[in-house]
Amino acid sequence: MDNLKITLFQAYLFWEKTDKNLQNIALRLSAIREKTDLIILPEMFNTGFTMNVGELAEQMNGKTMQWMKGIAAQYGCVVTGSLIISEKDKYYNRLIWMRPDGSYECYDKRHLFALGQEHHTYAPGKKKLIVELKGWKICPVICYDLRFPVFLRNVDNEYDLLVIVANWPERRSLHWRTLIPARAVENQAYVIGVNRVGHDGNEVYHSGDSMCIDANGGVVYYKRDEEDLYTFTVHAEELIKTRRALPFLKDADQFELL
Repeated sequence: MDNLKITLFQAYLFWEKTDKNLQNIALRLSAIREKTDLIILPEMFNTGFTMNVGELAEQMNGKTMQWMKGIAAQYGCVVTGSLIISEKDKYYNRLIWMRPDGSYECYDKRHLFALGQEHHTYAPGKKKLIVELKGWKICPVICYDLRFPVFLRNVDNEYDLLVIVANWPERRSLHWRTLIPARAVENQAYVIGVNRVGHDGNEVYHSGDSMCIDANGGVVYYKRDEEDLYTFTVHAEELIKTRRALPFLKDADQFELL
């Protein structure tokens, strides 16, 4: 494992305005002044968290996928975030892990937010995604997944970094700020949560609270209320030292998630 340079963008999202969001994000990313390995964007970064799939869903060869390919190639790094995808008469809240060579992996949100009627609009995913970058095993998930520790349990050290992309409202920000450090400590992994800021089309306010927490629960990065583009490093040796000094995962229960 090499150290990993990560850029996250805590974005203000324009409600259901794909072109405007893609233009704004591209403009903001132009402020990156150092080589980065990974750019992380929020959940549904091109539309906001909407159920308006009839107008906003895209195919896997659509404009947002092409935009992600262009950004990944431009910065020579992986770009990730989720968007609305239409496939075989179903809709998915799908995270894309786009590499600079144009190849990609997908993760469909497993836990759909019933309180917001997401389960009536989208089909659930079936399994976790584990990807590798510079020797790091990374598990990217989406928003509501954060509340389900069994699904996110780090069985047999399957991941070193957990990434959550989100549209998490300020009214439940205490939960977000509590659960992310909990997932980091219990799974002995870095955890990064990237949220949006501002009001959405339903007048729900999002305070951001994007953060990176290390395996000891230490704060590497935290930002509230403001749009923010930030680049930082997660350190392989720090993670290895923590796991060596406190080998708690060796005592974890073994199970299979059905």
